[in-house]
Amino acid sequence: MTFILGTSQSDFARAWSREGLDISDMIRDSVLDVLEDAQVTPDQVESIHVGNAFGEMQRQQAHLGAMVAQVVPELWGIPAMRHEGACASASLAVLAAMAEIEAGRYDCVLVVGAEEFKNTKGDVASVNQNAAGWQGHEDIDCRFLWPAVFGLAAQEYDARYGLDRRHLNRIAELNYGNARNNPLAQTRGWEFNALSFTDDDNANPVIEPGTRRQDCGQITDGAASLVLASPAFAAEWSRRTGKRAARIAGWGHRNAGLRFRDKLERQGDYVFPHVRQTIEDAWRRAGIAGIEAVSGVETHDCFTTTEYIAIDHLGLTAPGQSWQAVEDGSIEAGGRCPVNMSGGLIGCGHPVGATGTRMLRDAARQVLGKAEAMQIEGAQRMQTLNIGGSFGTVVSFVVEAP
Repeated sequence: MTFILGTSQSDFARAWSREGLDISDMIRDSVLDVLEDAQVTPDQVESIHVGNAFGEMQRQQAHLGAMVAQVVPELWGIPAMRHEGACASASLAVLAAMAEIEAGRYDCVLVVGAEEFKNTKGDVASVNQNAAGWQGHEDIDCRFLWPAVFGLAAQEYDARYGLDRRHLNRIAELNYGNARNNPLAQTRGWEFNALSFTDDDNANPVIEPGTRRQDCGQITDGAASLVLASPAFAAEWSRRTGKRAARIAGWGHRNAGLRFRDKLERQGDYVFPHVRQTIEDAWRRAGIAGIEAVSGVETHDCFTTTEYIAIDHLGLTAPGQSWQAVEDGSIEAGGRCPVNMSGGLIGCGHPVGATGTRMLRDAARQVLGKAEAMQIEGAQRMQTLNIGGSFGTVVSFVVEAP
């Protein structure tokens, strides 16, 4: 079992390059913030893990494990490594940190997720993200790969079960609305009109078949960090600080191949069986029977389709019936399992390499009762679902109150 002693998140509305700063400054600030939040000193940190997906392409900067000590010299000499798994990069960093703690190697580990996108034009950043697919092998005729991929996912659901776009529009509306309560969300001040969450071609134009503008998550700059600890370290820390630590009670991690169309050929009861298996693995390790034991979810919504898929794979409805949970209010604040009270990737923002740690931060704050305007009343257990590429890398965590 691993405990979360402290968390930090940058303002996802901030464009660092416009201030003459870059990903190194982002990492420095995030590390200093999380150490302060955790009340842990640099000399207590025994290992460092960094999640980042596109540093080489966006900033021509790799070797980000060593970047931490470069910008926070007090961590010089501490073992560090970088992890890449597309949008699930930070979750992979957390899994590696947990493995070290559970193996008894270290008792206090720092995890940093960071990504910079706003230093390049949007179309450049979009092309750079194509590296998360199988270059030259996706066989999808499109201008923008990822809106096209998840548009195809929507079309697959439509063919198999029927899909009413009103439910995708409602997911977007809910997540943008939730983001208004999040002081660190990229879109917290965005304004919409009566047609924004409809299929109006002017207010909500088609980006690729099956995907409209409001369906899309917001790539942005951002960092989110965690201090993780063993039970023994956390117990001593709690005595010293008087603070409570959330605990990661369960995890799941599975992979599929890169190419999207190949995944559609492996369907079972669920469109993406390995996603369901990942979720079930997290439940089993946490010792819970299913979603009924979960107070709320922070899930991947790089597109509204992704959240729609997550809803039935999480068991909130039968396969193919995700619309029911949208229509009956189950996923809204006050519903039986609120989803993305942070605003998710659509509302809060999606700095790819930081999304996994951002999700865990929000989950931890929920079970500790510190989520303020985003708080789910009485939250005792949260689940995250983080997806890299076209469901190529899937990671889920269950986070509990102490």
